[in-house]
Amino acid sequence: MRIGVVTFPGTLDDRDALRAVRLAGAEGVALWHGDDDLQDVDAVILPGGFSYGDYLRAGAISRFAPVMEKVVDAAHGGMPVLGICNGFQILCESHLLPGSMIKNAHRAFICRDQPLRVENNRTAWTTAYDADQVIRIPLKNQDGQFVADQRTLEELEAEGRVVFRYAEGATHGPEGFETNPNGSRHDIAGITNAYGNVVGLMPHPEHAVEAGFGPDEPGRATRTGVDGLGFFTSVMRSLVA
Repeated sequence: MRIGVVTFPGTLDDRDALRAVRLAGAEGVALWHGDDDLQDVDAVILPGGFSYGDYLRAGAISRFAPVMEKVVDAAHGGMPVLGICNGFQILCESHLLPGSMIKNAHRAFICRDQPLRVENNRTAWTTAYDADQVIRIPLKNQDGQFVADQRTLEELEAEGRVVFRYAEGATHGPEGFETNPNGSRHDIAGITNAYGNVVGLMPHPEHAVEAGFGPDEPGRATRTGVDGLGFFTSVMRSLVA
């Protein structure tokens, strides 16, 4: 299986995402923002960072990159697409996902190990998890507050399109934001489109794919630090289903 990872000017986590893909057993394919084709990949990841310096708004310029025209078309055709952090922002700007990302409510950059509750384990990127399972993966952002109008929020809830919520148990955080680190509406950490092939989330699963290098969860004696690997094994499973 070939999973493409797009690099934009200012991307930070493309190599981490490529490594996560390889650890899951797929072939990672590096894609460039100026590419006009997707090199026959089976799925695409838009990784984290500060694409184009986050000028205008986070992800606002990236949506016009040549490669994004191909990503949008492929997503509409059913290809699995995952947006992580800045990638989530790009998905919103590209209208593949609803809502928008604005600056954190406490107006500060945050970096911590973040518990997430799996609300929807039926997407192309989440079948390796159990419903209501709590996983712990790193979170790092300054424009991570998910917002949407009330009608959109109600639709996301009614259609089961909230994929992850921020859960209790964070090790530290700004006062008043111990559970919800950035003020996101409905504690939303990640969402999906109506078909379940496009998923965006703010935390970083690619930083939790190797034991000893990802977050250790208190009380768990085995397989700590690998809670993010399920994203990448899930998409491989969905591609052969």
